[in-house]
Amino acid sequence: MDKIKWLQQMVEQSPTDPQAHYWLGKELAENDRWLEAIQSYSTGISLCTDDTLRMEIINELTKTSLRIQQTKSDEMIETTEDIAASAEELLEREDKSEETEMDQIIDFTPRLKIIDGKAPKTVKKGKEQITFTDVAGLDDLKKTITLRIISPFYNKGLFAKFRKKVGGGVLLYGPPGCGKTFIAKATAGECKANFYPVHITDILNRYIGESEQNLKAAFDKARFQKPSIMFFDEVDTIGMSRSKASEYTRGMIDTFLTELEGIDTSTDEVLIMAATNTPWDIDSALKRPGRFDRLIFVAPPDKKAREQIFKLKLAGRYAEEIDVETLAAQTEFFSGADIENTIELATENVLAEILATGDERPINTNDLLHVLEEIQPSTLEWLRTAKNYVKYANQSGLYNDVEKYLRVHAKRI
Repeated sequence: MDKIKWLQQMVEQSPTDPQAHYWLGKELAENDRWLEAIQSYSTGISLCTDDTLRMEIINELTKTSLRIQQTKSDEMIETTEDIAASAEELLEREDKSEETEMDQIIDFTPRLKIIDGKAPKTVKKGKEQITFTDVAGLDDLKKTITLRIISPFYNKGLFAKFRKKVGGGVLLYGPPGCGKTFIAKATAGECKANFYPVHITDILNRYIGESEQNLKAAFDKARFQKPSIMFFDEVDTIGMSRSKASEYTRGMIDTFLTELEGIDTSTDEVLIMAATNTPWDIDSALKRPGRFDRLIFVAPPDKKAREQIFKLKLAGRYAEEIDVETLAAQTEFFSGADIENTIELATENVLAEILATGDERPINTNDLLHVLEEIQPSTLEWLRTAKNYVKYANQSGLYNDVEKYLRVHAKRI
């Protein structure tokens, strides 16, 4: 295995390590693979939080860029014949005109103008985009998200006229298993923006100060690739109330607050979405205007949504025509995860019967109804807990959405 392939594997294993991108860029440059080297350096700069390493990467990027300019000025090809042919094929594939070829070269000058804010952003290859058409039901929630989140991305001129920022923070909350993560991915697909899920394991580090640096690096990456959507699942793990936080985690919460809205930070064209099952445990400073100033309640799926979920989860299984309307009527307050669990239990029962009797048969509606007699929706515990918080801790009106939902279903909760 040659050195470049080995370094490429290192980058794949540690895609957020700026040093890996730096050393890969150096090796590519030494092998006259200029364009690939510049791409690797640029990625390293976007991820780097160490000033010394950042300056080193910028110096190497400048050297490589000047080398390309010199090649263009002298009208000489200083790379090997294979690299020259590869670059020529790449440019011909995008635009065979001489003017476009010149533009491609100019893009890599030391000005570091890597992203054109006016150019349409393309979806990253290899990543399937999820949109609202993939989300079962939740029509009211989709309308709310379209108005508050998607419209600003598509009407930037109108919002700029009213000096309304495109971006900011949105907090999705509700019972577990109701599709908060899925709706966030669908929102990114609707906005045609880069989607960056941030996991707690990507942030936490046992060394003092490292967690804060990891969190800052995640925000820097999203700002570098804007328009973009960052998504923090279970955000209460890094945004818990500081009155309950330990000395170790308090610094991370302060960094989170600063990155969302600080003197020298900006979330323009960067939408920060987060999901939590316990919004009341999140620090109050995170929920003030300018940070997570929009709280959206993701309720258990309604009857129409439950019918669609049953259809989606039963698709491809060995089953008769299932009466999803009857099943939806019997599963009030069931989350999407509860419905999937119901189907899994029914499938297990049918398989156990087949193995015992030797008679093969498909899943039918009665199998699912039999399971429903034995299980309860997992959302009820959350809704009853929320009922107490809404009653005694909703002076600011943050939980008006869930209060309205609870009022409608009060007799059955």
